[in-house]
Amino acid sequence: MRQFSTYAARSSALAARRLAPSAIAGAAVVGSSRLATKGAMPAAPIATRGGAATAGFARCYSTEAPAEKHEFKAETKKLLHIVAHSLYSQREVFVRELISNSSDALEKLRHLQATSQDVSTEAPLEVNISVDKEAKTITFCDSGIGMTADELKDNLGTIARSGSKAYIEKMQDGADTKDMANTIVGQFGVGFYSAFMVGDKITVYTRSATPGSAGYCWESDGLGSYTLSKAEDVPVGTKIVISVKDDAKEFLGEDKLQEVIKKYSNFVGFPISVNGEKVNTVEALWTKDKNSITDEDHENFYQFVSGAWDKPMYNLVYKADGPISIRSILYAPTRSPEAMGFERVKPGVSLYSRKVLIMPNAPGLLPEWLRFIQGVVDSEDLPLNLSRELLQNGPVIMRLKSIITSRIIKWLQEESKRDVEKYDEFYKVFASFIKEGTCQDTANQKEISKLLRFETSGKEAGKLISLDEYVESMPSEQEHIYYFCTPNRKVGVESPYYAPFKQHGTEVLFLHHALDEFVMGRLQEFKGKRLVSVDSKEANSVLEKWNKAAQAESPESAATALTTEQANELTAWLLTNMGPSVKEVKVAERFMTYPAIVTDFESPAVRRMMKMMAGDSEMPMQMSPCNVEINPRDPVIAGLYELKSKDEELAQKIAQQLFDNALIAAGILDDPRSMLKRLNEILAKAVN
Repeated sequence: MRQFSTYAARSSALAARRLAPSAIAGAAVVGSSRLATKGAMPAAPIATRGGAATAGFARCYSTEAPAEKHEFKAETKKLLHIVAHSLYSQREVFVRELISNSSDALEKLRHLQATSQDVSTEAPLEVNISVDKEAKTITFCDSGIGMTADELKDNLGTIARSGSKAYIEKMQDGADTKDMANTIVGQFGVGFYSAFMVGDKITVYTRSATPGSAGYCWESDGLGSYTLSKAEDVPVGTKIVISVKDDAKEFLGEDKLQEVIKKYSNFVGFPISVNGEKVNTVEALWTKDKNSITDEDHENFYQFVSGAWDKPMYNLVYKADGPISIRSILYAPTRSPEAMGFERVKPGVSLYSRKVLIMPNAPGLLPEWLRFIQGVVDSEDLPLNLSRELLQNGPVIMRLKSIITSRIIKWLQEESKRDVEKYDEFYKVFASFIKEGTCQDTANQKEISKLLRFETSGKEAGKLISLDEYVESMPSEQEHIYYFCTPNRKVGVESPYYAPFKQHGTEVLFLHHALDEFVMGRLQEFKGKRLVSVDSKEANSVLEKWNKAAQAESPESAATALTTEQANELTAWLLTNMGPSVKEVKVAERFMTYPAIVTDFESPAVRRMMKMMAGDSEMPMQMSPCNVEINPRDPVIAGLYELKSKDEELAQKIAQQLFDNALIAAGILDDPRSMLKRLNEILAKAVN
């Protein structure tokens, strides 16, 4: 029996050095007493500038004898138990680890064959897995490079010694073999021991491809020791037989093994079969030249990685060698499960390293708003941890995220220009994701905003334009980008807030999505142009300018308006009769075509959110007080001024109705049914 040797870090010898005496400032001693410390060598009193004696002590330690050098020790049995039972979070990864080892062995053999070195095998390069339910064994067999007795001792008898890593380092030294080194997966030398998670005994049969090599049998129960003996009739390659534990019988099922292989190792570059049936039938498309990939290839691969049945709307094959090695293939779907009423989707891009799955649906690889993107990102530069299940946080991951995100945004921008109608269809499905990105992804906000599309008063209903197109068509004297959040186009066109912009031929973006108001609030500007809502204070300056121009052009309209005294009288009366929800009533300085509007009101989107947060509460939602602006040239306002002194009761009802009408126009009246009784009373009075 041989004991496992451990691969532990050697402690460096500490150089012997003397500690120089040092002064301890500020330490005072009463009289001439000294502090005695057992075992400490007293130092001379410390002299201070000017001759005053200050007592203090500096101790120095000396190591005259040379330091002895020792190696760390480890309890092999416990170490092996940790590797086999505590390193991995999922037992199924033993399949990935053993297939990765087989793949490395096959790559090494292929390298030898490619460099015309003499090897004693012509077997096809493949991995065969067989299951024997009666014997309760799983066998992994590859026709790779195999191992000699010394290599068995080094690779399987030494925990954490990676033969593949040593092979990579050797290949990277050669100019002609650097690319081949990138195909090797192993790094840490612990993957083989993952088999002990499901097996209570492992038997390995192997023979090196070096001519004249003998076959060997290696066997261990994972309790701290192994046996090694010669074996007859062993073909070149390696066969690993796992005696499966009773609590791991699920892995004796062919379907289970195929599922795990497709999940982790489907894109390994060699055929993998289970009981004679090939499992990895889908190619790693991201490794191929993009011009050689057909539409059918893209469709099949997209459906494989996404588990969906639709076709991809867009595809991107992206490769880069610097500053990080990246091989990726990404898809934009045709449909959004979230739009169909399903729950929030998981991230759709999985992370691979050298064609081996590291993290499915990798969170953090892309910003949350890009969770609809499907595909694969493969990088040789990933800073993997020991179990290869989780990434080590660091600048490499952040850099990878930044590069991929920027490339996806650029890709979608390119597609939007290549085929406008197709992009409009895409945008209608995934608009909420892009708007979410505009609000949340501050690092990429400016570029994401170029992907936004909106209806506009300058185009027919349903036609979408970008913010870029809006800015390009703006008159030179126009300062801002104007928009209006409205439930639908019809409501927007008929709104008193839009009316002055319509009359002056100023284009306004109509925003109908629930997120639009938040998007504009976060974006605030685009290419130096402020984003201004037509019902906001910021729009007042242009509206006041238009008002003055209208009065100058139509003096007759000013003549029919209320006088300043009449207007002041009416506004004071309205303030007392419109109710507590009104802070102020004043004459509008803006251009208006309606009798009255409200200003400085609570955002409809904010009110909707507050109502959602309130849940099923039956309590009416309080409305924050707002201002009312009246149009002194409107016949309704002029008539109301006369009516208040003739029929005050009816005038009060009309004043309240004017306020409710203004609330409806602003989109902040929660229940219009509340005004029906009053409205009928006004109608009855009018017809009688």
